Amino acid sequence: MKTKYRIILPICLIGSIVIYGCKKSFLDKQPLGSLSSDNVANLTGVQGLLIGAYSLLDGEIGLSTSTGYAYGSAGSNWVYGSVCADDSYKGSTPTDQPDLVLLQTWSVSSANTSYVQQKWALLYDGIQRCNEVLRVLPKAEDISEADAKVISGETRFLRAFYHFGGKIVFNNFPYVDETITITNNNLNVPNVDKSGKFIDIWPKIEDDLKFAIDNLPETQPQRGRANKSAAKAFLAKVYMFEHKYTDAKPLLDQLISSGQTAGGQKYTLVNFEDNFNAATKNSAESVFAYQASVNDGSQLNGNYGDVLNFPNGPGAPGGCCGFNNPSFNLANAFKTDANGLPLLDTWNNGPVVSDSTNLYTGNVDPRIDWTIGRPGVPYFDWGPDSKQWIRDPATNGVFSPKKNVYAKSQAGTLSSTETAFWGATSIDANNVNFIRFADIILWAAECEVEIGSLGQAEMYVNQIRTRAADPAGWVYANTTYNAANSKYNSQAKPADKYKVAPYPTGTFATQGQAYARKAVQFERRLELAMEGHRFFDLQRWDNGTGTMAQILNTYQQVEKTRNSFYYTNPSAQFHKGINEYFPIPQKQIDVENSTGEINLKQNPGYN
Repeated sequence: MKTKYRIILPICLIGSIVIYGCKKSFLDKQPLGSLSSDNVANLTGVQGLLIGAYSLLDGEIGLSTSTGYAYGSAGSNWVYGSVCADDSYKGSTPTDQPDLVLLQTWSVSSANTSYVQQKWALLYDGIQRCNEVLRVLPKAEDISEADAKVISGETRFLRAFYHFGGKIVFNNFPYVDETITITNNNLNVPNVDKSGKFIDIWPKIEDDLKFAIDNLPETQPQRGRANKSAAKAFLAKVYMFEHKYTDAKPLLDQLISSGQTAGGQKYTLVNFEDNFNAATKNSAESVFAYQASVNDGSQLNGNYGDVLNFPNGPGAPGGCCGFNNPSFNLANAFKTDANGLPLLDTWNNGPVVSDSTNLYTGNVDPRIDWTIGRPGVPYFDWGPDSKQWIRDPATNGVFSPKKNVYAKSQAGTLSSTETAFWGATSIDANNVNFIRFADIILWAAECEVEIGSLGQAEMYVNQIRTRAADPAGWVYANTTYNAANSKYNSQAKPADKYKVAPYPTGTFATQGQAYARKAVQFERRLELAMEGHRFFDLQRWDNGTGTMAQILNTYQQVEKTRNSFYYTNPSAQFHKGINEYFPIPQKQIDVENSTGEINLKQNPGYN
């Protein structure tokens, strides 16, 4: 086997010092050339390398006809976080993107999908770019000690970000630092120790983030750069995945009391839709996000990873391609009772939201209509959402994605007009939110449930619900939408029977820890639906108990009775102990183990 398949690649320089393209096909081709590290050992060169590391946050390397477009590596994680869970269906038609069918039915193997290969390759490309910054930085004599600390902090933050992505997708993902080089002849990085036991990389990810916290400033000159609060937030996220609630809680408490954006704004909740509107992005709720832009000559600096995830059909925003359709299960989760509280155990029973054959006519949480495009409900200023926007109703249900889509009045300014790519109108300037302040509040609520006060957990959840209950942030009928402030000009006629309210004081304490835990987890689903988190939340809440398999198998058993993806895939089954993670690409295993020594071991249950 050739070393071209190994994890670490020769340097790929970008930004102002590009001399060759960073190909998506790097698993199959050698790079065409590179600059000597000595030529970029200066402030300008190191900053260019660092920008290159930031540039992969969207999950995209660039256009390639040899490997296809890297939908499987999208920074939003819509494939793994939403489609592979119960938030959405694959969408489009059954034969379009067949690899995604395998993923959604939890039947993917290590050899039969390009999607997991794209994700693996993208993450290690990002890691390599970070490591190259750390290799070159000590050689740069014109960089002050103070600047070097900040650059190192940003770089190790990004390295932790990419390793974290690999950990939650692949679990047994090798940790690679700047000492792994061709010169050191150590490219076959193992994921097992000498006894064959998988190596835990969480401590390494923690170390990178702790370093970032110690070396990053409170504010940054550009809002897209990582600052101290962002590093604390990501370390807290790591602790949540490790179930280290006592370590996460102090960080979350600090962020709630004094956390701030890279631009210096104190964290706070903003109007809900402002989080998904390119005109109002980088608000006080944005903890860390990929910075998307359009019509800047780049062709693909917009939210390219979600280019498929637009309504499909005449008059629809984007016009293509009808993927990532929200599920009936998700829509039903927004039902509320007469008091405006969620139906924690019975949301998926009875009449179905927006199903014409079994129509639900009760109350709904108003967040539904910012999260999901529903038939007859205003879709920004595009007019009422239309069933004609569903590409294949037999498998896609009746809902369209919405959180990544732009308003009609923004077309051509906050959507792309660049024509080098077939889907220009489906590329927009909406940022990809990796963490927003609502995440922090709900993680803090989880910590309070597990090790703190149920009353405090209730207070945190009610902050989220109080924001949702503000009528100024609802969707309204028979009026015009103002994309400048994410609101409707007249608020006389709500688009549906909206009813949402905080939990009455003392509910969590009276009902007990199990109820409070369920309420917090349910709130997280409502608040963060279709943002690529759901699969990974189920994964961390499972923690070996089998609850993830129970939830997702119950989901598909009900869905196969509806006009949905599972109606045409009734044999789908989630396997406990296997499908909580995805297979390591077989090509990578073959190369790593080509000498006869087992360096890279496949995840349990995959062949």
